[in-house]
Amino acid sequence: MNVHAQSGLLLRPLELTDLDELMTIEVGSYPFPWSRGNFVDSLASGYQAQGLWLDDVLVAYCWAMEGVEELHLLNLTVHPEHRRCGHAQRLLDDLVGWAVPRALWWMWLEVRASNQAARSLYERYGFEESGLRRGYYPNVRSSREDAVLMRLDMRQRLEAMKRESAVVDGMQGALRTP
Repeated sequence: MNVHAQSGLLLRPLELTDLDELMTIEVGSYPFPWSRGNFVDSLASGYQAQGLWLDDVLVAYCWAMEGVEELHLLNLTVHPEHRRCGHAQRLLDDLVGWAVPRALWWMWLEVRASNQAARSLYERYGFEESGLRRGYYPNVRSSREDAVLMRLDMRQRLEAMKRESAVVDGMQGALRTP
Protein backbone atom coordinates (compact mmCIF):
# COMPACT_ATOMS: atom_id res chain seq x y z
CA MET A 1 0.00 0.00 0.00
CA ASN A 2 1.36 3.39 -0.99
CA VAL A 3 0.04 6.43 0.84
CA HIS A 4 0.58 10.00 -0.35
CA ALA A 5 -0.48 11.80 2.80
CA GLN A 6 0.27 15.32 1.60
CA SER A 7 -2.00 14.91 -1.41
CA GLY A 8 -4.75 12.76 0.16
CA LEU A 9 -4.04 9.92 -2.27
CA LEU A 10 -4.07 6.22 -1.50
CA LEU A 11 -2.69 3.62 -3.93
CA ARG A 12 -3.58 0.01 -3.19
CA PRO A 13 -4.38 -3.28 -4.92
CA LEU A 14 -7.90 -3.59 -6.24
CA GLU A 15 -10.32 -6.10 -4.71
CA LEU A 16 -13.68 -7.57 -5.70
CA THR A 17 -15.38 -5.14 -3.32
CA ASP A 18 -14.05 -2.23 -5.43
CA LEU A 19 -15.75 -3.34 -8.64
CA ASP A 20 -19.04 -1.44 -8.18
CA GLU A 21 -17.18 1.86 -7.90
CA LEU A 22 -14.78 0.85 -10.68
CA MET A 23 -17.58 -0.14 -13.08
CA THR A 24 -19.15 3.31 -12.74
CA ILE A 25 -15.91 4.85 -14.02
CA GLU A 26 -15.39 2.20 -16.70
CA VAL A 27 -18.89 2.50 -18.17
CA GLY A 28 -18.69 6.31 -18.07
CA SER A 29 -15.33 6.34 -19.83
CA TYR A 30 -15.70 4.04 -22.84
CA PRO A 31 -18.25 3.27 -25.53
CA PHE A 32 -17.12 -0.39 -25.28
CA PRO A 33 -16.17 -0.88 -21.60
CA TRP A 34 -14.73 -3.97 -20.04
CA SER A 35 -17.43 -6.10 -18.44
CA ARG A 36 -17.56 -6.85 -14.74
CA GLY A 37 -16.67 -10.42 -15.72
CA ASN A 38 -13.47 -9.19 -17.41
CA PHE A 39 -12.40 -7.58 -14.15
CA VAL A 40 -13.38 -10.59 -12.03
CA ASP A 41 -11.45 -12.91 -14.35
CA SER A 42 -8.41 -10.60 -14.27
CA LEU A 43 -8.40 -10.59 -10.48
CA ALA A 44 -8.76 -14.38 -10.39
CA SER A 45 -5.84 -14.68 -12.82
CA GLY A 46 -3.60 -12.68 -10.51
CA TYR A 47 -3.08 -9.71 -12.81
CA GLN A 48 -1.50 -6.62 -11.30
CA ALA A 49 -4.47 -4.40 -10.45
CA GLN A 50 -4.04 -1.08 -8.65
CA GLY A 51 -6.52 1.60 -7.70
CA LEU A 52 -5.88 5.20 -6.79
CA TRP A 53 -8.21 6.82 -4.27
CA LEU A 54 -8.55 10.48 -3.44
CA ASP A 55 -10.29 11.07 -0.12
CA ASP A 56 -11.82 7.56 -0.23
CA VAL A 57 -13.13 7.97 -3.79
CA LEU A 58 -11.69 5.83 -6.59
CA VAL A 59 -10.29 8.19 -9.24
CA ALA A 60 -8.10 5.88 -11.37
CA TYR A 61 -7.07 2.28 -11.86
CA CYS A 62 -4.87 0.08 -13.98
CA TRP A 63 -4.62 -3.60 -14.85
CA ALA A 64 -1.52 -5.31 -16.21
CA MET A 65 -0.64 -8.87 -17.12
CA GLU A 66 2.82 -10.25 -16.40
CA GLY A 67 4.63 -12.14 -19.13
CA VAL A 68 8.18 -13.34 -19.68
CA GLU A 69 10.40 -10.29 -19.13
CA GLU A 70 7.47 -8.03 -20.00
CA LEU A 71 4.28 -6.51 -18.72
CA HIS A 72 1.19 -5.87 -20.83
CA LEU A 73 -0.86 -2.86 -19.73
CA LEU A 74 -4.45 -3.93 -20.30
CA ASN A 75 -6.45 -1.05 -18.87
CA LEU A 76 -5.53 2.33 -17.45
CA THR A 77 -8.50 4.57 -16.74
CA VAL A 78 -8.86 7.88 -14.94
CA HIS A 79 -12.26 9.20 -13.93
CA PRO A 80 -13.24 11.94 -16.42
CA GLU A 81 -13.48 14.56 -13.66
CA HIS A 82 -9.95 13.75 -12.43
CA ARG A 83 -8.01 13.70 -15.70
CA ARG A 84 -4.92 15.83 -16.28
CA CYS A 85 -3.98 15.69 -12.59
CA GLY A 86 -1.05 13.28 -12.90
CA HIS A 87 -2.99 10.19 -11.79
CA ALA A 88 -2.13 8.15 -14.91
CA GLN A 89 1.56 8.91 -14.48
CA ARG A 90 1.39 7.92 -10.80
CA LEU A 91 -0.12 4.55 -11.79
CA LEU A 92 2.48 4.04 -14.53
CA ASP A 93 5.29 4.94 -12.10
CA ASP A 94 3.93 2.38 -9.66
CA LEU A 95 3.83 -0.30 -12.39
CA VAL A 96 7.43 0.41 -13.40
CA GLY A 97 8.54 0.30 -9.75
CA TRP A 98 6.74 -3.01 -9.30
CA ALA A 99 7.91 -4.60 -12.58
CA VAL A 100 11.63 -3.86 -12.82
CA PRO A 101 12.64 -5.74 -9.64
CA ARG A 102 10.76 -8.73 -11.12
CA ALA A 103 12.94 -8.59 -14.26
CA LEU A 104 10.04 -7.36 -16.39
CA TRP A 105 11.92 -5.08 -18.77
CA TRP A 106 9.28 -4.05 -21.29
CA MET A 107 5.76 -2.71 -20.95
CA TRP A 108 3.43 -3.09 -23.94
CA LEU A 109 0.03 -1.61 -24.62
CA GLU A 110 -2.51 -1.01 -27.34
CA VAL A 111 -4.28 2.32 -27.64
CA ARG A 112 -6.99 3.41 -30.05
CA ALA A 113 -5.44 5.19 -33.03
CA SER A 114 -7.99 8.01 -32.54
CA ASN A 115 -7.21 8.50 -28.83
CA GLN A 116 -4.74 11.37 -29.18
CA ALA A 117 -4.87 12.31 -25.49
CA ALA A 118 -3.80 8.82 -24.38
CA ARG A 119 -1.20 8.50 -27.12
CA SER A 120 0.32 11.84 -26.09
CA LEU A 121 0.38 10.78 -22.44
CA TYR A 122 2.16 7.53 -23.28
CA GLU A 123 4.65 9.27 -25.57
CA ARG A 124 5.48 11.87 -22.88
CA TYR A 125 5.99 9.00 -20.47
CA GLY A 126 8.52 7.38 -22.80
CA PHE A 127 6.52 4.83 -24.77
CA GLU A 128 7.40 4.41 -28.44
CA GLU A 129 5.10 3.32 -31.22
CA SER A 130 6.13 -0.13 -32.40
CA GLY A 131 3.32 -1.30 -34.66
CA LEU A 132 -0.30 -1.20 -35.67
CA ARG A 133 -3.03 -3.76 -35.02
CA ARG A 134 -5.59 -3.32 -37.78
CA GLY A 135 -9.25 -3.60 -36.74
CA TYR A 136 -8.35 -4.29 -33.11
CA TYR A 137 -11.11 -2.29 -31.39
CA PRO A 138 -14.87 -2.18 -31.97
CA ASN A 139 -16.03 1.23 -33.09
CA VAL A 140 -19.37 3.05 -33.17
CA ARG A 141 -18.64 4.92 -36.43
CA SER A 142 -17.34 1.93 -38.39
CA SER A 143 -16.93 -1.77 -37.93
CA ARG A 144 -13.46 -1.68 -36.30
CA GLU A 145 -10.69 0.75 -35.28
CA ASP A 146 -6.94 0.25 -35.47
CA ALA A 147 -4.81 0.09 -32.33
CA VAL A 148 -1.36 1.59 -32.06
CA LEU A 149 1.02 -0.84 -30.34
CA MET A 150 3.40 0.93 -27.97
CA ARG A 151 6.30 -0.24 -25.84
CA LEU A 152 8.33 1.14 -22.98
CA ASP A 153 11.81 0.13 -21.86
CA MET A 154 11.12 0.15 -18.13
CA ARG A 155 14.81 0.17 -17.16
CA GLN A 156 15.24 3.49 -18.95
CA ARG A 157 12.04 4.83 -17.42
CA LEU A 158 13.14 3.80 -13.92
CA GLU A 159 16.42 5.69 -14.43
CA ALA A 160 14.45 8.75 -15.60
CA MET A 161 12.23 8.48 -12.50
CA LYS A 162 15.34 8.42 -10.29
CA ARG A 163 16.72 11.52 -12.03
CA GLU A 164 13.37 13.31 -11.69
CA SER A 165 13.26 12.40 -7.99
CA ALA A 166 16.81 13.68 -7.48
CA VAL A 167 15.88 16.99 -9.13
CA VAL A 168 12.81 17.34 -6.91
CA ASP A 169 14.85 16.45 -3.81
CA GLY A 170 17.48 18.99 -4.83
CA MET A 171 14.87 21.69 -5.36
CA GLN A 172 13.32 20.97 -1.96
CA GLY A 173 16.78 21.11 -0.35
CA ALA A 174 17.44 24.48 -1.99
CA LEU A 175 14.17 25.82 -0.58
CA ARG A 176 15.00 24.83 2.99
CA THR A 177 16.37 27.53 5.24
CA PRO A 178 19.20 26.75 7.68
